[in-house]
Amino acid sequence: MIKVTNASKHFGSFTALNNMNAEIAEGSIYGLIGSNGAGKSTFLRLITGIYQAEGGSVEIDGEPLWNNPKAKKKFLYVPDELFFLPGSNMNRMAKMYKTYYPDFDDERYKILTERFGLDPKAGISTFSKGMKRQAATILALSCKPQYLFFDETFDGLDPVMRKLVKDEIMEDVKERKITVVITSHSLRELEDVCDQLTLLHKGGVIFESDVMNLKTALFKVQVAFGEDFGQEKFEGIEMLSFKKQGRVASFIVRGERESVIEKINAMNPLLVDVLHLSLEEVFVYEMEALGYAFKDVLM
Repeated sequence: MIKVTNASKHFGSFTALNNMNAEIAEGSIYGLIGSNGAGKSTFLRLITGIYQAEGGSVEIDGEPLWNNPKAKKKFLYVPDELFFLPGSNMNRMAKMYKTYYPDFDDERYKILTERFGLDPKAGISTFSKGMKRQAATILALSCKPQYLFFDETFDGLDPVMRKLVKDEIMEDVKERKITVVITSHSLRELEDVCDQLTLLHKGGVIFESDVMNLKTALFKVQVAFGEDFGQEKFEGIEMLSFKKQGRVASFIVRGERESVIEKINAMNPLLVDVLHLSLEEVFVYEMEALGYAFKDVLM
C-alpha cells in the first residue's frame, strides 16, 4: 500500500501540491486526472522519491520512501518525458534494466515486442513518439516490479495501441497483484481501466472515489405526471440537478436506485425511466455539487 499524508511541495512561491492525502491499495489501478499544472507529475515524483515531501509523509508498505533504496527497488516509474540512452535500441535498454531489476523477464520482453510490432534491434531515435511510449511500456512491464507508475501513459498512442497497453497493464494487476498509478488529463482515457480516480486541481484533491461507487451512486430519472408539479413533489429524494419542461421532468439522483424508483412509482406517474450516466457525466454533476465547473478544472 502507498500512503501519502499531508504532503506538500513548493517551487519558490508556486504551490505544486498542498496537503495531499492518498491511500492506494495493493493490487489496484489508481488514476489521477487534472489539467496541466494540477500537480499530477509532482505527485508521482513524490511517491517515487524523486522529490521530498515538505511536511507530511510518503510511505510504501509501511516504510518511509525518501532516501530508502530498499523501498525504491519495488517500483518502476515511466515519466512523461521519456529517456533512453543515446544511440540505444530496445535490447540495449533491456540489458541496462536487468542490472537494476533482477526479475526482468526475457520471455515477457520478447512476447511484448512481437505483440506491439517493434524491432528491438532498431535505434530508438528512429521511433515515432507513440513507438517510444510503447517501448518504455514494454521495458517497464518486463521488469516485473511490484509498483508501476505511468505519467501520461497513453500520450501519442493510437486507439489500437492504447487498448493494448491497457490490456497488458490490467493483465499484470490481475495475475501478479501489482499496484499501478496512472496520470492523464483525460477522464475518458482512465474510466475503463482504473479502480479509483482522484481529480487534482491547483495542487489539491477536490474529488476522489471508487470507480464502481461512482458509476452506481448517481443516475438520471425522467418522469411525467398528468397534473402539474414541481421539485417539491420529490421531497426526500436527493437531487443534484432538476429540470422540467411541461409535465415532464428529468433530474440527477444520488441514492439507492430501487428505493428511489419505488418512491416515484408510488406517486402514480404516467411514465418513469431510469438512465445510466457516463463516468464523465457523473464527474460533471459531482463537481457542480462541490461548486466547481468541471470543464474549467480539466481544460
